[in-house]
Parts: sequence; C-alpha cells; structure tokens
Amino acid sequence: MTASTRVDLALLGIRGTPPVNRTGGAGPTDDGHLLVDGLHAAIPRNPDSPFVFDGDRVLYDGMDVGLDIGVIGRPRFYDRSTDDGVGYEQIAKLHGRNVLATTVLQTCIRYTEDQRCRFCSIEESLRTGSTVAVKKPEHLAEVARAAVDLDGVTNMVMTTGTSAGKDRGARHLARCVRAVKAAVPELPIQVQCEPPADLATLTELRDAGADAIGIHVESLDDEVRRRWMPGKSTVPMTEYWAAWREAVRVFGRNQVSTYLLVGLGEDPDEMIAGAKELADAGVYPFIVPFRPHQGTLAVEVDRASAPDPAVVEKVTREVAVHLQLLTMSGGDQRAGCAACGACSILQSVGG
Repeated sequence: MTASTRVDLALLGIRGTPPVNRTGGAGPTDDGHLLVDGLHAAIPRNPDSPFVFDGDRVLYDGMDVGLDIGVIGRPRFYDRSTDDGVGYEQIAKLHGRNVLATTVLQTCIRYTEDQRCRFCSIEESLRTGSTVAVKKPEHLAEVARAAVDLDGVTNMVMTTGTSAGKDRGARHLARCVRAVKAAVPELPIQVQCEPPADLATLTELRDAGADAIGIHVESLDDEVRRRWMPGKSTVPMTEYWAAWREAVRVFGRNQVSTYLLVGLGEDPDEMIAGAKELADAGVYPFIVPFRPHQGTLAVEVDRASAPDPAVVEKVTREVAVHLQLLTMSGGDQRAGCAACGACSILQSVGG
C-alpha cells in the first residue's frame, strides 16, 4: 500500500459499513474499522466515496485496489448487559481489533455553540441513546474483563468531556482506571484529558494505574485554536507545555501524546516544526487529518471540507522521519490512540 492510497482512504472514506463502526462521539468518528495491510485503519463512512467496501475487499470503480483487507468481527462482549440493564456497547466500544475505548463523561462544559470545538460531536451519541452520560467505574471494570476474555482486547483508552472542576475531569478518570486495574490488572490503559489546573493530578492518574496519557491540543497555532476551539483555546499554550513536561516526567518519554489535526488552517511547515519540538520533549505528536462528520459545527454550519491530500502526506512523512531519528514509535506506546494508530497514517510511513 502506498502512503497516497492510505491518505485517500483516510480523507475520502468508503461506502459500506464494516462490522466494527461507530457514529457520533468524542474524537474522529462516523468510521468503520478495518485492518489495511495489517495496520489498524479507522476509515470514514462516506456515501459519496469512490471507494467501496464490499464485505471483504475495497474496490475502486468495481476493481479491487489490491489492499490486504482484514475484517474485524463484531465483538462478543457487545451482546452483554450489566445487571441494571446497561448494554456493554453503551459503556465502551471496540476500536480496531484489540482496543477498548470509552468516554467516561459524555458531556462537556464547552459544548455550546459559541464554545464547543467545531470538529467535535461528543454529546451527539448521548442524544441518540447509543451511550450513557457517566460511566460507572464498576461497569467499566465489568466490560473490560469481558472484552479481554471474550475478544482479546489488549489495551484501553479512556477519554472524558471537560468538567467544571479544576481537574477538568481527570479525577473521575482516575476512579475509573483504579476500578479497571483492580479487575484486569494486566490491561494497559491510556487516559485523555485537558491539562488539569493542578499538575499533581497527573501523578494521581499514574498512581491509579494509567500507563500512558494523551493531552490533546489539536493545533499549536493560537489563531487556529481560537477559530476552531473557542472554549478550549482559553487554556493557554503555556499550560499545555507545563502539563506535557510534567506528564513526560510522570509517565515517561513516548508515553505522552497529543493530537495535531491537519486541515484546520495551520501552516504545514509550522505544524511540522511544532511536532518536532513536541517529539524532542518526549511527547508523541499524533498527526491526524481533520475529518468533517455529521453532528459537528464544522459540517452543519461551516460546510468544511477535508484537507488537501498532498498536505496530509507531507506533514505526516516529515514528522515520521523525525520520529524515526528519535526512535519514537506509536507502536511503542503502552496503550491508546498512538498505539492503535487507526486514525492516522503515521504508522504506514514508519512513525
């Protein structure tokens, strides 16, 4: 598979619905999960795409594009429910073939039209009833145990909407991590949150059992941040850098990551330079193409489109080269988005 083909799939998506898929929620969504040439791939489901998933292959104009496609079956843990009637699939989702993912708080204080991140649809899955607002630690422990035993899950991601507290949701994450680790001590967990006001909270997360952390900024350009993330941009970059540095101290080099979205208007060369600076500091810059999807202001109001494929490939390749020089690999993260790699093409080009 060429990097260009993987970029095209990431941006144009596929027609068809793989068995493992999701609609709405935090992070990149409206996707189907496949293995493409052995690597995780979270591919947008796009009814207008020239690529078609026919259940076994990816076709273009009716012709097999020659990719080695692995279809991930619907996980068995989805068929279970808690004693009080909450479906396991409402509590956590399978991403790729072996990653369990959940949003422990499905609401966000910034989810108002003038404050919300314009690419985010965290509360849309809540409105459709496909999830629950607050995941109970004991429920997450129950689901995690089943996902490991029934479906071979090997790591877990816990993210959260931002709460009103100074910890910005991190303390509920810690409670959830502690419960899962008590039930499944062998399961590596990545947590994701905004920089907490008290950096000692990062040590609380590590002490609870978290193995890795994502502190996602999405853009290093303040003008872009104000445009796309009006609420989140009120957290200054100085707080992000303080949190990243402390997280590297607490979790270790290459166990801290941050999303950088290509296609929000940030100068590509400046993004590359910023990504290199992050990597030099021990933070893995997870390069992901902006993905417009339904339920976001980017689509419903802005009518935004996917980024230029050439720009996505340039940024990803140049960052991957620097990561190789530093011997930093997403696959070396113990858990989480960079370890999975499905939403990016970094692993396809050696990052």
